[in-house]
Amino acid sequence: MLAQSGMILVFVVVVIGSFLISPNFLSKDNMISLGLQVSSIGVVACTMLFCLAAGDFDLSVGSSFALGGMVGVLIGNATGSLFFGVLGALASGAVVGLVNGIVVAKFKINALITTLATMQIVRGLTNILGHGTPQTAEKPGFDFLGNQSYFSIPLPILIMVLFFVVFGILLNRTVFGRNTLAIGGNKEAALLAGIQVARTKIAIFSLSGMVAAFAGIVAASRLVVASNNAGDKLELQAISACVLGGVSLSGGIGTMSGTVVGVLIMGIVENVMRLRSVDAFYQMVVTGTILLLAVLFDRVKLKILNSAS
Repeated sequence: MLAQSGMILVFVVVVIGSFLISPNFLSKDNMISLGLQVSSIGVVACTMLFCLAAGDFDLSVGSSFALGGMVGVLIGNATGSLFFGVLGALASGAVVGLVNGIVVAKFKINALITTLATMQIVRGLTNILGHGTPQTAEKPGFDFLGNQSYFSIPLPILIMVLFFVVFGILLNRTVFGRNTLAIGGNKEAALLAGIQVARTKIAIFSLSGMVAAFAGIVAASRLVVASNNAGDKLELQAISACVLGGVSLSGGIGTMSGTVVGVLIMGIVENVMRLRSVDAFYQMVVTGTILLLAVLFDRVKLKILNSAS
């Protein structure tokens, strides 16, 4: 609770500071731009939260993001249907996630090593499918997911909010969510309690791959093009947002509300740097610093919790 209150305070300070640095920050147009900017990170962070809460990592989400967009565009071009493109993207992400889950849960290979390997494999497959170049969506209507608006709010932002709500309920109100936190908190105790640890982990990684691929096709729909380099550094951004939001890298601790705050803090910092035309190289330094601070914050928080108990 203390960590959550602290991050909300940090969020308020960041918002006020951003407004003082750039008065245009709170304009309607910039708020919409900010929402679109964080929409992909927000969606992917929903399932990254589950991976981290279970004590694992998924470094392949950026590659699954690119693969989902590429498969979606290619199938959409071949069939003339966005629906089949989305199905193809979801299937590609599910396969990647299923492989990750089986290798981690059944073969007991470290998730960091496993997903680092699949990150490279999937990125290579994406380049093979796209012949190393971006692929343009040729059929009319493919841009629906990315460019449709309701109540003057772009659909990608509404999709992100929907994912926050759905996965928040999944984490807090379902057996699956409680099992996820239990596994991350104490795997041996979870096994003794009768929780199907392997099955739960496979489900988490499968969801992670599917959600990343779906986010990828939404992004491709918005740009009307699938890039073989899409999703670069997405996994680090999602992990940073989750950890900033109070999710423990050791597992067992995490909330969706905290993750939302983490996503917004990450997005606001990058948004303000762009508004102030900060050089891209300095932006990389700031983003990396935020990740380092997030990890240090996680370690300090764990020490406080352990000493309190």
